[in-house]
Amino acid sequence: MPELPEVEVVRRGLERWVCGRTVEHVQVVHLRAVRRHQGGPVDFASRLAGRTLGAAQRRGKYLWLALDPGDGDEALVGHLGMSWQLLVQPEQAPDETHLRVRLTFTDGGRELRFVDQRTFGGLAVEPLAASGVPAALEHIARDPLDPLFDDVVFGQALRRRRTGLKRALLDQSLISGVGNIYADEALWRARLHYARATETMTRPATARLLADVRAVMAEALAQGGTSFDSLYVNVNGESGYFDRSLDAYGQAGQPCARCGTPIRRDPFMNRSSFSCPRCQPRPRAGHW
Repeated sequence: MPELPEVEVVRRGLERWVCGRTVEHVQVVHLRAVRRHQGGPVDFASRLAGRTLGAAQRRGKYLWLALDPGDGDEALVGHLGMSWQLLVQPEQAPDETHLRVRLTFTDGGRELRFVDQRTFGGLAVEPLAASGVPAALEHIARDPLDPLFDDVVFGQALRRRRTGLKRALLDQSLISGVGNIYADEALWRARLHYARATETMTRPATARLLADVRAVMAEALAQGGTSFDSLYVNVNGESGYFDRSLDAYGQAGQPCARCGTPIRRDPFMNRSSFSCPRCQPRPRAGHW
């Protein structure tokens, strides 16, 4: 699943190419793509036609664009699955194989296309809460790149969580936007093992971890995100190249860039964790 940097790359593209434009027509090609919209595909299309897309916003891995005008505060929300793409394409461009929803605009410019190979994601028109966040997303925590993210509050919540460190990083109600890739990369940089108990995280260790989470995400953003295949692209269909800079994730058997020890792969929550056995030794009870 795409993580914060990949979603932020798309958000910036939407900000540039579609914000401020008025929707003329909506074509729902695949009903599953709007299954989260309670009124169904006809209502989804009618609720968007004639409305102007506002600023592109993000909470963790989720995107939304406020809609204007309307009877109430609403937004077009992207519930993003594992294989979604939001592409800005010329009208004459051939339809993508897995095109699910098409939006055309009154200015006659490029279309916005929602493409999703596995149909795990979807679009919906949803109400905004008083906070300005879609009501369905209010339970999601702020992400570490958000200026209002509170490091002290996060550290306190982390120590109360009493779980493994990587499990906590993947908990979107605690800290959003961090997935398997960037958790492994940040933990490698911070020299912390993924199974370390969260209640043992000191303030300096937590500060170091957050600094490394932010650093790796900033670097990934600068390189357009991580693209292991053709699925994760920006709105113009271009792949990021941060996968060339990964030090831990997916590097099983490769020498650690710090000490030369082969990177280890461990099963983790039906996925994998990658770490350096020497730089990130597995914790022992009472030894940190």
